Amino acid sequence: MKIKKNFSHQLMENNITLSDRKVASNYILNNDIFTQSNQVRKFEKEWSKWLGVKYSVFVNSGSSANYLTMLAVKILKGKGEIIVPPLTWNSDIVSVINNGFKPVFVDIDLKNLSMNAEQILKKITRKTKAVFLTHAQGFNGLSKELLSFLKKKNIWLIEDVCESHGAKFINKKIGTFGKISNFSFYYAHHLSTIEGGMVCTNEKKIYELIKILRGHGLLREAGNKSYENKIKKKYKMLSPNFIFLYPGFNMRNNEIQATIGLNQLKRLNSNNLKRSDNFKFFLKNLDSKKFFVDFDIKGNSNYAFPIILKEKSFQNRNRLEKLMTENNIEFRRGNAGGGNQMRQPYLKNIISQKTFFKFPNVEHVHSFGYYIGNYPSLQKKKINKIVKILNSLKI
Repeated sequence: MKIKKNFSHQLMENNITLSDRKVASNYILNNDIFTQSNQVRKFEKEWSKWLGVKYSVFVNSGSSANYLTMLAVKILKGKGEIIVPPLTWNSDIVSVINNGFKPVFVDIDLKNLSMNAEQILKKITRKTKAVFLTHAQGFNGLSKELLSFLKKKNIWLIEDVCESHGAKFINKKIGTFGKISNFSFYYAHHLSTIEGGMVCTNEKKIYELIKILRGHGLLREAGNKSYENKIKKKYKMLSPNFIFLYPGFNMRNNEIQATIGLNQLKRLNSNNLKRSDNFKFFLKNLDSKKFFVDFDIKGNSNYAFPIILKEKSFQNRNRLEKLMTENNIEFRRGNAGGGNQMRQPYLKNIISQKTFFKFPNVEHVHSFGYYIGNYPSLQKKKINKIVKILNSLKI
């Protein structure tokens, strides 16, 4: 099936609106401070309130949020093993290995594209410091059994919520269950500050540490005068304004992007409802004989439409890609992060090639899974056209 030549469907559309541009322009015209200041602190406060946590730290990307989180885990918990998903963005895995942890992979559950909760429990050992769980593409990856076990064993849960702003588990937003949670505000995500990310926690000690690590490792970034005075007495030979406690970086964000974030936050809930409604309509009309549709959509906050071929056929895959290309439907193969991270070159000296085949679900998604755009302005009429195109696939 081939639609008119002027038909097209992008991965994202109009995620930085005219309203966002106006508030950014207004801030630039009427202020002199553009580096991290009051707007950043205001955005952190408002985001914490929206999510339901005590503390948030605005950084320059979701990747930075991941790295700072793993650096904090190393400082507070020591080295060991981190359980990670093979279907995620590479910065999750890179943050683990670059901080000296051993990544332990767990296959995904096709119903939510997150790690299989039962298999996580089997991979936990005395060396396990944390479970770094990615809530992929708007799905919740938690279970009551997993949360109970991690609490019992005092193993930290780190939540990657970069693709799932507003998704819920047992009527509570994901990103509030873990010791730390990370968010990305990249252009294509639910809320965008163009580039940006957030580290969230309920623990003051972790909050202050993340702020220090975000700002070059400087003591003065903690914002805790009592703690700062204690450290200054310990290092009397150092300038009190230049005590570098840890090997931190400059991963701060700025006032302009915080201003955009504050404006976008006003419409995040309503936009998420539209996305969820779009996804339900998409799944309802997609051909279940050709495509996997048995997703667990309870609490879902999907920013993209996942498409997974049921049959393991490269011929069908090639036909599908040709069909989408001919109809100007932009797609990404492999779903989150391009598929199985264990196949990527940066892990060639860490993961044996034979390991790939022990993870059948992520391997299936790697070769036969895709995602296409789902955004608030997307109309049912257009979704219907997209579904008709996909359903016309000859297998």
